[in-house]
Amino acid sequence: MSFYFDSFAEFLRMGGHGPYVWVCYLITWGTLLYLLLSPGIRRKRWLRRQAALLRRSAQSVE
Repeated sequence: MSFYFDSFAEFLRMGGHGPYVWVCYLITWGTLLYLLLSPGIRRKRWLRRQAALLRRSAQSVE
């Protein structure tokens, strides 16, 4: 079995294109993580706001 890169450092450099490649990976994974987590965070925030509104309206009725 033969690998394309001789060392891990060479793998990270990727023939001089390493910084570009790794920044692209970072942006891609960051975007995917945001897209996966943001709906749940927004839902929790919305539920907290609704609960607060419900408490306020219950207090004003009393």
